[in-house]
Amino acid sequence: MPTVRKGAARKAAPIDPGILHGFRSGLEEKICQELRALGVDYEYETHRLPYTKPVKVQHYMPDIILPNGIVVELKGRWVTADRQKHIAVKAAHPDVDIRFIFSRSKSPISKGSKTTYADYCRKHGWLYADAVIPREWINEPVNEKSRAALCSLRK
Repeated sequence: MPTVRKGAARKAAPIDPGILHGFRSGLEEKICQELRALGVDYEYETHRLPYTKPVKVQHYMPDIILPNGIVVELKGRWVTADRQKHIAVKAAHPDVDIRFIFSRSKSPISKGSKTTYADYCRKHGWLYADAVIPREWINEPVNEKSRAALCSLRK
């Protein structure tokens, strides 16, 4: 009977036997066994070749834009793809003032990580708060750079 991955939801796929022996698939294990049988001195996954994915234009739609030009992004879970997206948005639009409201900023960015959402925001220069938009943000004077940048991007 095939082994099923732990913690998997409905209809879990059986684990490939090659994975159990340190390979990514049964095919990889089979080919490596054949090479060993032929006496071929090979290397398995010993090098990393960096590459750049082709550029693809994406769009970010802010959750809330305050009248003073502050963009407020509301986050429960903040997964890797969202964090990467916000790094790219910040690089593309450095004048837009983006801030975050988390359900809980002390949540770790991933299971077992010591880095929290708050730590990540501090590292990247984003302001953040928990559960409510701080009144100070609402009462801040207009951020002319952020307003101008946003006005040029209206959908």
